[in-house]
Amino acid sequence: MPLPIVLLPTGQSVGLFSLKQGLKHALEEQGYTVKLFNPLFDSNLSSVDIEQYFRQNRVKAFFEHLLNIYDQKSEGTDIILIDGIFIKEHNHNDFKWLNTFTSLFNSTLIHAFNADVVLIARQGNKNLLELEAQLEHYKQQIPSQSLVGAIITKLNAPIDKYGNNRFSLLDESLPSVMTNMITTANIKEMPIFKNHNLTLLGVTYWQDKLAFPRVIDIANWLGLSAVHENFDHNRRVQVVTMCSRTIDHVVDELKPGVLIITASDRSDIILATTLAAQKEIQISGLILTAFSLVNKNVIDFCLHTAQQTQLPIFATESKSISTILKLADIDYSSIPKDDTERLVLLKALIAEHIDIRKIEQRLQKGTVNKKMSPPAFRHYLIKRATEKQKRIVLPEGYEPRTIEAAIFCTKRKVAECILLGKREKILEIAQKHGLSFSDTLKTIDPDSIKEKYVAPLIEKRKHKGMTDVLARGSLEDTVTLGTMMLAIGDADGLVAGALNTTAHTISPALKIIKTKPECSIVSSVFFMCLEDQVLVYGDCAVNPDPNAQELAEIAIQSAESADAFGIDPKIAMISYSTGQSGYGVDVDKVRQATEIVKQKRPDLVIDGPLQYDAATTLSVACKKAPQSPVAGYATVLIFPDLNTGNTTYKAVQRSANVLSIGPILQGLNKPINDLSRGATVDDIIYTIAITAIQAGAHEKK
Repeated sequence: MPLPIVLLPTGQSVGLFSLKQGLKHALEEQGYTVKLFNPLFDSNLSSVDIEQYFRQNRVKAFFEHLLNIYDQKSEGTDIILIDGIFIKEHNHNDFKWLNTFTSLFNSTLIHAFNADVVLIARQGNKNLLELEAQLEHYKQQIPSQSLVGAIITKLNAPIDKYGNNRFSLLDESLPSVMTNMITTANIKEMPIFKNHNLTLLGVTYWQDKLAFPRVIDIANWLGLSAVHENFDHNRRVQVVTMCSRTIDHVVDELKPGVLIITASDRSDIILATTLAAQKEIQISGLILTAFSLVNKNVIDFCLHTAQQTQLPIFATESKSISTILKLADIDYSSIPKDDTERLVLLKALIAEHIDIRKIEQRLQKGTVNKKMSPPAFRHYLIKRATEKQKRIVLPEGYEPRTIEAAIFCTKRKVAECILLGKREKILEIAQKHGLSFSDTLKTIDPDSIKEKYVAPLIEKRKHKGMTDVLARGSLEDTVTLGTMMLAIGDADGLVAGALNTTAHTISPALKIIKTKPECSIVSSVFFMCLEDQVLVYGDCAVNPDPNAQELAEIAIQSAESADAFGIDPKIAMISYSTGQSGYGVDVDKVRQATEIVKQKRPDLVIDGPLQYDAATTLSVACKKAPQSPVAGYATVLIFPDLNTGNTTYKAVQRSANVLSIGPILQGLNKPINDLSRGATVDDIIYTIAITAIQAGAHEKK
């Protein structure tokens, strides 16, 4: 049975949506399966129907209906986070009548679900004594055995005199009333926590960056029209400025993250903004007010550049001052559901400030099955890499995604990243993309170190006719240069491929690093982060058509990779038939490879040939391979050839919209990993983490 936890707001604007997302993320990082349940909106009843239950004193019948829905939703789940209600916060007119029944609703909800309770409170404009009184009031309404603790949210948020949020993007923000800055230490000293009358589970702080919207959100909120369609919808707005002065006084405003508002007849400002975009300054957008006044020739002149640079330009007939006033009234803490980047950041930042140990203690009352979920796997990678502190060289030092990943990994101490390139140029690229470049991020100018590696490269390749001239030419390639750094111990691992092909990334490694003594081939795996688990796919990137011996070696290498990253290897050798149902050269190769693995590594759990559905789906496995120790439970899937493996991984990646980390190379003497040229910043970050962990494993050997 899952553990139900009611998150109970003690007032309005506590940030329940953000908090439950962050708490869910923190629990999933530890391997628990977590779902969210909103009693009002998941009941499948209209607001009128729910109101009738309460007004006709049929509350018990309503919660019986709710429990039926809950049982369906909670199947196969460890923890259910349930919304308590505080109607003013939700601001849904359909449920305003529930103000009368709030206390009854929450108390019945807690008892009906036999739920544990976490109180959620916001300081707002209350002093600590008032905050304590509020917590004490709610604490007395909750059975002591059900109360897990409390979380204080939005500490030191900008507020007005009524305690409402007053965050603004305007460069000359409207005045707000700020309380004295309060710290976590101040909260811990409150008698209710200090005397252990209530457990403090965490304190979250207001952070401006969590409120920065996308330019498309502002356009939607204000009902603006796009001047052209080829614009970047996802640019972040950090500040809004109204430009009404001459261009001499506006140039300093043209920075990454700024949204410019100007009258449509200010052709000088329109031209300057477009020119800034042409210079690769990531302006968030341009809003043209009183659009009927626009000079069509100016717009036509700027439009080509705007489309090329994807500069968002919007139009409105409203005046500039009314547009600014509308922006001042927007609640930027509300995050659209499709703004996944902001939601991911919010969840991670909130999760860092929540102590879930008390919740885990509650779970010990029953049996909870942990497994390697994608959030747990990603958390595991970052944590393990942080422990290793390895030097990872990044030859593609001018690639913006790689720079951003290196900045993140350096800040979080995932690895000591080394970007190859001239520091001034790397810094310029970072600034153009609005990235904050830390002095601790290491860069190396390739020209300054090439000479060091000429002689070692000649020594390693002299049997192939390597000369001084050829060595110097080879070292012009930063991937080869980075590989030499790895070869002589100036780096612990290498990650490339955001710009270069797989062949270009791997070729220097095969010539210089070479394979481990016990390995005859280099192969690869992808870590496929599906919705509820992580699977290992091999080989989907390197070997076109391995024979039975090579396929067996790929299976062993992949099982070792899975085990090294916390995944219990259950190997399925994939084919178009299951068991003895099919024959032919291809299926015979898979069958032979399976037997080779069993002989070489009797400790591994393996079966094959298995069809994909029999390997991964228990209901199919029970019919096709009921005696198999792997079918239905496979975690490592080995494909018979590159055509099958590469096609399958890309089909799953795109159709299921999953994070696929890889290709991760196996069998080399030192860790070198390839990236897809379509890799995201997250892909690069996790590949760096994996490479750092591999480097730690190599060091032990």
